[in-house]
Amino acid sequence: MAVTGWLESLRAAEKTALLQDVRKWRVKSTLGALGQWQIEVGDPVPPGAGSLGPELIKESNANPIFMRKDTKMSFQWRIRNLPYPKDVYSVCVDQKERCLVIRTTNKKYYKKFSIPDLDRYQLPLDDSSLSFAHANCTLIISYQKPKEVLAAESELQKELKKVKTAHSSDGDCKTQ
Repeated sequence: MAVTGWLESLRAAEKTALLQDVRKWRVKSTLGALGQWQIEVGDPVPPGAGSLGPELIKESNANPIFMRKDTKMSFQWRIRNLPYPKDVYSVCVDQKERCLVIRTTNKKYYKKFSIPDLDRYQLPLDDSSLSFAHANCTLIISYQKPKEVLAAESELQKELKKVKTAHSSDGDCKTQ
């Protein structure tokens, strides 16, 4: 089954840091160099954190910002800077492409995205598990986690508790 394969690959993976509310991957390129970080859950890199480059072009802070923030019982995505009322949005499941689709009736925003956790465990998408809300210019999309994913996450938490931290002190700085 795909669940055990995924847990085994996590057990075998090198764990460099445990950060709360962030899940990101770094894959080696074909030549063996480490590639860019791919953020699956958590905030994207804040704008302006890196250098602007020679072009000195910066993305507008009014553009929609898409991020994933999970809760214990559901996968959750937040899209900031979407000022339209809730009745303008349509969120649905595309069974053929195994993804969720967000569109507006005024054709100002369109986005397709998959749920990597369900793809890993080869679970089907269900329309009844999907819901969305809109508040403070933020569209919040929730998808209830299936029982299989909840069980796998509890196994993952048990595995992460076994990981030894680099410094197991209480955080006090010791000076000489």
